[in-house]
Amino acid sequence: MDYKLLIVDDDFAIRSFLEEALKDVGYQVEKADNGKSAIKILENQKIDLIITDLKMPEVDGLELLSIVKEKFQDTGLLLMSAYGTVDDAVQAMKIGAFDFVTKPFSITEIETRVKRFFEFQDLKTENVKLKKKISTEEKYTSLIGNSEKMKEVYRRIEMVSKSDVSVLVTGESGTGKELVSREIHNNSLRNNSPYLQINCAAIPENLVESTLFGYEKGSFTGALKTTNGVFQESNTGTLLLDEVTEVSTGMQAKLLRVLQEKVVVKVGSHAPQKIDVRIISTSNQNVIKLVEDKDFREDLFYRLNVFPIEIPPLRERMEDLPLLVDYFLMKIADKYVVDKKIISPPALDKMFNHSWPGNVRELVNVIERAFLYAGTNEQILESHITMEANNTTLQKTTHNFDGLSSLEEIERRAIFATLRKTKNNRTKASKILDISVRTLRNKLNLYKEKDILPSEFILGEELQDSN
Repeated sequence: MDYKLLIVDDDFAIRSFLEEALKDVGYQVEKADNGKSAIKILENQKIDLIITDLKMPEVDGLELLSIVKEKFQDTGLLLMSAYGTVDDAVQAMKIGAFDFVTKPFSITEIETRVKRFFEFQDLKTENVKLKKKISTEEKYTSLIGNSEKMKEVYRRIEMVSKSDVSVLVTGESGTGKELVSREIHNNSLRNNSPYLQINCAAIPENLVESTLFGYEKGSFTGALKTTNGVFQESNTGTLLLDEVTEVSTGMQAKLLRVLQEKVVVKVGSHAPQKIDVRIISTSNQNVIKLVEDKDFREDLFYRLNVFPIEIPPLRERMEDLPLLVDYFLMKIADKYVVDKKIISPPALDKMFNHSWPGNVRELVNVIERAFLYAGTNEQILESHITMEANNTTLQKTTHNFDGLSSLEEIERRAIFATLRKTKNNRTKASKILDISVRTLRNKLNLYKEKDILPSEFILGEELQDSN
């Protein structure tokens, strides 16, 4: 066992008896004959559980308990008391002692109490991990899209999830880099261990090192107690370094050392601590250009970019727009506990004509704002769709959509977006849409009969079918 116990009693016989018995069952054991000696040991060693007598000269068990609760919160305390001090022992448990055992006792009784303490600690640890896993409220957690570019993202997530290699996720702001990172963790062998993320751009430069690696008490003004950094807190799990390219060049060297040696050293300490953390990084910048411009270390880039994943901007996967709109309308309806609204064809057309510089994050904002503007209206109209200021649009098209159901409209819009992407190549479009060329041709003929086929897709009698 790796657990270390500290036995504190002014009776030599009891100390020796407990030391021998507990070592026999696998515990590491330290001894102290009074409370003062115990405190010195605690200041220099990591002790998991103290087994102490209640009545001792100078510093007794209750005083020792108070000091432990103040300065060594991670250390447990088990009291030994004579029959006449049971009331004091009960009071000590109310203050924070784990348990007490009355003298005389058998070694089996002590072993049982010690085992129970560590079982309880393991349960608490698992509970903390679970809370970490579910504590962050996520607005929308799923990756949505059937476009070829998103299918490639899914393939790459599947390829890399079960490994431990570092992943660099790149893409514009709002494309969903954090969601991709979480999907990698959730599908990995570390999915029951902590998943933490830190926004490197949001940390003041003078706090980056202590945030990442932790610090010792007194190492700087305000360091009131020894604290772990995010590397230690995510040990055995996954750490997301969001916008890692915002880290200063000086800090990049220290980060590289951690990745190479798999150890961290707290600020104010010289003792390295081993870590086992899977690193995922994100950036919305052109990292290769940053490396060429000497703004990002080349050796660190290669450490982080073992497996790259690039998330496409929304404007390059517009065939996913109907799916995204439908999904977010459902989530927003759930959020406000109301019936789901439907998107009108002109409103959807307005969204198709937008360039979406803010990507999916902007889309969510636009849809939620439209949902609120619509009020009690069951349908989101074109007038409810308001874009962010200074955003540009792609191309404007208006058509009569009377007679089309919302499902038909979503299908039609997906077809048109795919044809635009493939430059009207019907064969390529049918592959992306996962339908036959004949089915695509029939649908286009139907749209033409209804006079809802845009002129940009009409070349003679039918669409271009070039390679």
